[in-house]
Amino acid sequence: MQYLDNIFFAICLIAGLGLFYKHIKEIYRNIKLGKSIDRRDHPKERWNTMFRVAFGQSKMGARPVAGFMHFLVYSGFIIINLELIEIFIDGIFGTHRFLAGIFGDTLYSYFTALLDIMALLVTIAVVVFFIRRNIIHIKRLNMKEMVGWPMKDANLILIIEFALMMAFFSMNAADSILQQRGVLPKHGSFPISSNLIAPFFEVFSFSDTFLMFIERFAWWFHFLGVLFFMNYLYWSKHLHILFAFPNTWFAKLQPKGQLNNLQSVTDEIKLMMDPNADPYAAAPEPNPNAVPEKFGANDIFDLNQVQLLNAYTCTECGRCTSVCPANLTGKKLSPRKIMMDTRNRLEEVGRNINANGKFVDDGKKLIDDHITREELRACTTCNACVQACPILIDPLSIIMDLRRYMIMEESSAPQEWNLMMSNIENNAAPWQYNQADRLNWAND
Repeated sequence: MQYLDNIFFAICLIAGLGLFYKHIKEIYRNIKLGKSIDRRDHPKERWNTMFRVAFGQSKMGARPVAGFMHFLVYSGFIIINLELIEIFIDGIFGTHRFLAGIFGDTLYSYFTALLDIMALLVTIAVVVFFIRRNIIHIKRLNMKEMVGWPMKDANLILIIEFALMMAFFSMNAADSILQQRGVLPKHGSFPISSNLIAPFFEVFSFSDTFLMFIERFAWWFHFLGVLFFMNYLYWSKHLHILFAFPNTWFAKLQPKGQLNNLQSVTDEIKLMMDPNADPYAAAPEPNPNAVPEKFGANDIFDLNQVQLLNAYTCTECGRCTSVCPANLTGKKLSPRKIMMDTRNRLEEVGRNINANGKFVDDGKKLIDDHITREELRACTTCNACVQACPILIDPLSIIMDLRRYMIMEESSAPQEWNLMMSNIENNAAPWQYNQADRLNWAND
């Protein structure tokens, strides 16, 4: 009977990790639906970028208040989750505060005190985030695309984080009182829990048995809460907790203003400009089994794998939309919504595969069914959204690929655009005059 807790703990741990692996495997499969792209160049620069942006939070400082609060939550959870190592060991082997015997009383006291203080800072930051989102109503956090599940998801995450911190404090407070009463061996220091929570327990003169129940309940709540949180990420915007690291590693290293050209178009231009090219040379025999290359993208299958990783990584913070000139001038375009819609379509395709074993055409596409043409045409390609993103997501690349499909595959563009493109093709300028007259202005 004494091993039932340990067995139950092991079962929960294995089940939680197994479900998490299943979710990650499914996300990986969905990302692999995109086109392969080689982003393994300049590995040293990529590692530096990842450590600077993902680990170092270097871009969060652009908005000091939110950046500082996020740093508290980020660093706090990294430090507090070191406690999970002890929880895992205690849960499997039935020990109590195992690390005290490894660290020694002095070092362990500093360790637990640091955890207690960081838990308080995380709690304060979580409360501030909740107030900013629900009471102050920060504009970028309450835009149209955030209505419904996105807002509920953000609040639910904050509530879960707050509950985990309360469980952590309750566990430590009950433990500290039991240590003072000699029920448990004295290990650790809890400056926050013993001064803020423990007095509340003592006011009601809780018995040793009830305090032990509180300590055990909070311990299990914290453990199971972490497993729940870990698996909830599958449905949440908080996947960036994990994916920010690969996303920044695979980020575009070229200057932000450098748009990628279609290789097929580039080859055609080079052929046209090559004075040694034979215009009458026979074209190479095409592969009869090859799928004709599509210009741009109209669904997630046409996007590359880094773009799909971007969609899963998006934090929905709205920094991109808040600096988008199109959005600021009343246009429908929201770079955040572009990323959210891409992920929604990707998850829709994933559910299709889960149900049928393979993708069965559902008659839907990313263009029109999720993202409107009006949104895509509103983009000025200024790269403000790319610059603003704290984890190097590139909404512009998706917008450009979708817009390329509209123009190059469907010839779908406003009349003014078609006129401009015709003039560029014929006159090497957006205006309708002869190329020979291009420098006439210099004579004025």
